[in-house]
Amino acid sequence: MRDGMKTKSLLVGFALVSLLSLLSLGGCSSARGNPAAEAPPPAKVAPAADPSLFTVDHPEQFPVAAASERPTSSELVVTGTVTPDIARNVPVISLATGRVVAIHARLGDVVKKGQLLLTIRSDDIAGGFSDYRKAVSAEALSRTQLERVSDLYKHGANSLNDLQVAEDAENRARIDVETTAEHLRLLGNDPDHPKLMVDIHAPVSGVITDQQVTNAAGVQALGANPFTISDLSSVWIVCDVYENDLPKVRLGDSAEISLNAYPDRMFKGKVSNIGAVLDPSIRTAKVRIEVQNPGMMRVGMFARATFRGPTTEMHTLVPASAVMHLHDRDWVYVPEDSKKFRRVEVISGEILPDQMQEVVSGLQPGARVVANALALQHTVEQ
Repeated sequence: MRDGMKTKSLLVGFALVSLLSLLSLGGCSSARGNPAAEAPPPAKVAPAADPSLFTVDHPEQFPVAAASERPTSSELVVTGTVTPDIARNVPVISLATGRVVAIHARLGDVVKKGQLLLTIRSDDIAGGFSDYRKAVSAEALSRTQLERVSDLYKHGANSLNDLQVAEDAENRARIDVETTAEHLRLLGNDPDHPKLMVDIHAPVSGVITDQQVTNAAGVQALGANPFTISDLSSVWIVCDVYENDLPKVRLGDSAEISLNAYPDRMFKGKVSNIGAVLDPSIRTAKVRIEVQNPGMMRVGMFARATFRGPTTEMHTLVPASAVMHLHDRDWVYVPEDSKKFRRVEVISGEILPDQMQEVVSGLQPGARVVANALALQHTVEQ
């Protein structure tokens, strides 16, 4: 009896274990068939912080100003150098060949018209004086012969032809005297008192911008110019303008000139020539500007020329303190909401009177900006 009960208990236990196993396998099978049950839990993504947005506790400490607009002309800024006006360059020439015995002026000197520049000892004077004396002697002989033939003609001893030949010879001799005398005067000598020296004087007033002689140097008649005198009352500013910028420059346009030596002075000039040939290496053309020289412009000085085009652009205008230069860029702060400000990159223009500054791009007229950007930046960095 006990054995039967024990067997029955074992059968019941086995049946329960089998049932539990089947239930477990059924649950696993149903889980594998459900994709939602197999998917991992969703990831939680935290939004990244905006590096250009800043929050402050007391925004009332940073007053804002409204950006206005200002019409301005398009402009082009180029560099150049001061050069003499070629039309005002006058060469100093020598009509005699000889050797320099004295130099009375130097490169860079300011000279007046008629001022003595150079003295040359020349054998041309001796030759010219010899020709002059021969011409004077020949003229005296021709005059004597003309008087004799004229007297004979009055008494019927000579023909009219003989008289005309004598008159022609005397006229030729007189012309030779005048010509040789003038040659000596051109060489700076008195025909009656030659001194064998040639003095060279300044033909015009100006500045000596070139000198090609030294003491004891030889000088050739009508050869290399000993000096060059330039009238610097009007000069040229010669600039290099890139090929892409040439449409912004036209003949007759005005230009504002500033010198590196005098950055606070402004001069007015006019474009008189635009080069027809480009430099093949840097793709620029020479632009010539004529400028009246008040006396401070010197040949070789560096200059900056500003051309203002005919088109008008609208630029935003803000207080100069609203623009902050940081990391080689310009920035402004604009209010985002009650306690937040956004830092916006802009391209600034020139500084204007009354502590105002142009903004070429990055900010629209009417936008609000923090009036003192550095103060806000300092608060943000703390």
